Amino acid sequence: MTNSQSIVRGASFLVASELSFAISAAIIKSLSVSLPNESIVFFRNLFGILILTPLLLKSGTNILKTDRLFLHFLRSGFGMGAMYCFFYALGHIPLADSMLIKSTIPLIIPFIAALWLKENISHRIILAGGIGFMGVFLILKPDGNMNWASVIALISSLLAAMAFVTVRKLSATEPALRIVSYFAIIGLSISAVPLIRVWQTPTLSQLLMLMGIGLTTTIGQLLLTRAYQSASASSVGIFTYTSVPFGTFLGWLFWNELLDINSLLGAILIVLSGSIVLKEKKN
Repeated sequence: MTNSQSIVRGASFLVASELSFAISAAIIKSLSVSLPNESIVFFRNLFGILILTPLLLKSGTNILKTDRLFLHFLRSGFGMGAMYCFFYALGHIPLADSMLIKSTIPLIIPFIAALWLKENISHRIILAGGIGFMGVFLILKPDGNMNWASVIALISSLLAAMAFVTVRKLSATEPALRIVSYFAIIGLSISAVPLIRVWQTPTLSQLLMLMGIGLTTTIGQLLLTRAYQSASASSVGIFTYTSVPFGTFLGWLFWNELLDINSLLGAILIVLSGSIVLKEKKN
């Protein structure tokens, strides 16, 4: 396979992955009207661990042996915080805005890695971060009509970036399945606690939609893995921003949502900043 064919293949997998994640976000937004956030998070984790169970059984108990339990708990705490915040935001702001703010995660990661892992950060990355957060500022509605759910979405991106950096630190000694397994087990345990207070038995249609969330997120993760196996992040990473038009289309189709001028300008700035980060990685 030639380099250009690999890039096309990787880009195709990545676009399909982002479509899966956008569909998952749309299902979550739809369910948030009738189910509490705590229930959606719990069932997302439940179906996630059910999908993972055959791999755990095949690998045996050795997969859970670790000397870095604290980091696994830290990664799970950050990840669960990000999930609660993002799912909440999906129910309270336009789908496109949610996907836009989620797109800031790659911009935040270098700053967290510089502070925690002492990784070098270039002037280009700092510039990209500044441009990206100017875009976020526009989405947060600086005209005085700021939606605090947008701030919660931004907190979700910050927590997700911290989770990714923790995974990077864990990856030095821990296999991927162990990291995923601990997150699934700890995440399910964490999400079961607040569920007790708000338990609501899902209807059949709600249960099917909850299963749909587990299915689309799993498919999205598998496609994402195939994308980066086919081509480098610097070659195809820009296609992660296709989640924004997908989110915009689904928001318009089901909720008659449209990007306002602030969000549109914010989208341009965030995509521009992401392009700068990817160019830096390529260099």
